Order: sequence, then C-alpha cells, then structure tokens
Amino acid sequence: MSPPSALIDHSTEIVELAHKKPVLTGPVQVLNGPTRTVEEIAERWDDFKFSPIRESQVSRAMTRRYFKDLDTYAESDIVIVGAGSCGLSAAYMIGKTRPDLKVAIIEASVSPGGGAWLGGQLFSAMVMRKPADAFLREVGVEYEDEGDFVVVKHAALFTSTLLSKVIQFPNIKLFNATAVEDLITRPSGGGIRIAGVVTNWTLVTMHHDDQSCMDPNTINAPVVISTTGHDGPFGAFSVKRLVSMQQIQKLGGMRGLDMNVAEDAIVKGTREVVPGLIVGGMELSEIDGANRMGPTFGAMALSGVKAAEEALKVFEVRKNENNS
Repeated sequence: MSPPSALIDHSTEIVELAHKKPVLTGPVQVLNGPTRTVEEIAERWDDFKFSPIRESQVSRAMTRRYFKDLDTYAESDIVIVGAGSCGLSAAYMIGKTRPDLKVAIIEASVSPGGGAWLGGQLFSAMVMRKPADAFLREVGVEYEDEGDFVVVKHAALFTSTLLSKVIQFPNIKLFNATAVEDLITRPSGGGIRIAGVVTNWTLVTMHHDDQSCMDPNTINAPVVISTTGHDGPFGAFSVKRLVSMQQIQKLGGMRGLDMNVAEDAIVKGTREVVPGLIVGGMELSEIDGANRMGPTFGAMALSGVKAAEEALKVFEVRKNENNS
C-alpha cells in the first residue's frame, strides 16, 4: 500500500531535478536563432558549428573600430601615460567623476597593469596599507583585514577588476602596445606647457635604431597624467624628457626602500610638475628623490586618486589655454 501523499518527502527529488541539465534534441541552431546558453551547447559537439565568416570581415571589424578610435581620441581631454595601478586608478576616478571627458590611456606593454599582477617577489597576495582599503571597497575587491593593512588574495584580482571597470567606461579608450615617444609642448609664461603626447606602436619605438623613416603619431590634450613608474626601459619617461627639455634641472633619483616614508611621500607629492603635466606613482620618486616602497600598493592606488583630482582642478584652465 502506498503511503499517504502528505507523508511523501519530495525535497530530495526537487533538488536533484534542479541540478539536472535539460535534455535537448535536434541539431544546434547557430544561425539567426535566439541567444544560446553554454548549457545548450555543451555535450552536443557532434552537431556543433560556428557561424560562417570571411576572413576580411574579421580584419574590418578590428581595423574599422581601431582607426575610428584613433580619429576620435586624436583630440582628447586627458591623456594618461601608463596603465599600471596608479594610471588605472586615475582613469577610474576621472571616468566616474567626469563622464563627459574623453580620456586616452597609452600603455607600452601588450598587457596593462604594470607590476600589479603579482605581489612582491612573484608572490600572489597584494598588501595595501590603510586607508587605501577605501579604494578596494570603491571598486569592489574583497580583502582580509590585518589591522593596519589589508591583503587581497591575489594581486591579479585587484588589477583585473580595476582594468575591467576602466575599459567599460564609454569615454575611456585604452591604446596598449603603444609607446609615448615625446611630449607636445607650447610656449607658456617664459617656459612651456604640455599639450599632448607623441605616440608610436611599441615595436616601432623599440626599433628606431635599426630602421628608418618610422615617424610617430600624436594626441592633443590639455592635460597629461604621467604614471610610467621608476626608471627603466619605458619608466620615468616624461620626467626624463623634462630634464632634456631643461624644464627641471635634474632628477633626484629614487632612494632606498622605506615603506613608511615612501608611500606618504608619493601620495602627497602627486602634482602638476609643469603646466599640463601631472605626475603620479613611482615616476615621482625620480623627480623628488623619494624612497621606494617595495611590495605594498596603497600609494599607487591613492596617488592615482589624487592625480585625477589634480587633473580636474586644472582642466578648464589648461583647456582654455589650448584654445586661445
């Protein structure tokens, strides 16, 4: 005799059904059909086929958009040189605060993020001293609280989250694998002001010594934020160029590691160095003779926040100067 229906426990059956994949029949429809889920595609590989395409369509889809971006951002409002943690933090704050401004990010590497994909000595975890945890909460990155500092389980979590948010802003364009070869200048009050950047594809920049006639391109902008890091192949580029332009006498050179001194100095020192050029992050250490801070990243994020703030303070003035 079957038990009364009121006594039958269907909960296990319901749970099992909820986790079962739907049984599908017939060929997979990929042409002009509704959007498919991964579950509908999975385990039906015998019938699988991509939509047809000509190779020229792929080429045109990429080049059409790229050259449209080059045309759109040839006149930008703000250019950010370097897409490391400082540059990306600056871009995020500008994109959030001023969605009306066109922002071009120029990054020499194929992969943006600078040194923020790992912590120190190729370890995974990223350490940020407080109050930089405020920026982690701003962009939605989880962390472990260790009292005076916090730890993100993998530096790549911070960098990928921030990068993803930045490039989703409709007013921001990232040009990676692109190098800044020089700064555009204008006479200003007996000195100069910066009015944009001179660019080239990084592979071209790296081969000027063994090739010829590879002239650059340009982007005009009333404000440039340079965050190229400490001295290196592409590091401290803008401030080294200021020395050769005789706009600053010499570089102070980065000092030895002192976390407590270095991070405060970098954030506080983030500023407009010459009209139109704001410098942030470890590039500042080369001007100011600041200490390095090693594997702690709070100063990079907050220097980016301050760089954005400084850029927006002077933007209208520099824009008017460019238009005069």
